[in-house]
Amino acid sequence: MATTMNGEYQLPAAQEVVWEKLNDPLVLKACIPGCESLDKTSDTGFQAVATIKIGPVKAKFKGAVTLSDLDPPNGYKISGQGEGGVAGFAKGGATVKLTPKDGGTLLSYAVEAQIGGKLAQLGQRLVNGAAKKIADDFFTNFANAVNSPAS
Repeated sequence: MATTMNGEYQLPAAQEVVWEKLNDPLVLKACIPGCESLDKTSDTGFQAVATIKIGPVKAKFKGAVTLSDLDPPNGYKISGQGEGGVAGFAKGGATVKLTPKDGGTLLSYAVEAQIGGKLAQLGQRLVNGAAKKIADDFFTNFANAVNSPAS
């Protein structure tokens, strides 16, 4: 089952500050809902573990995340895939763009994701709703991290 999402968030910080936080594993770990660990494996790679609940299915996903098409401080593409045991798998990517706007930075994203296994049996509507909530939670947390004076 495939899903797509788009969105944008206005952040009250300079583009360079947003870029720096978007590449900080500690900030990302704190912002990703259910993230238990996020370890940098290379300049553009991470290993992640996150527990996610979608409807009645709760699973711990372990996977790899890769950054590509880096264009500092304007954006990048983030891709990943994870295995959730009997719950199934998830893989996908997002294109993230940062643009100066109104004295701050407009962060826009386009996400494409695929899921399989037990998760795919839950139905498109439930999965899309959960995916939107996870994205909203991440960007709310990220906006708070950008607004916070401490990294």
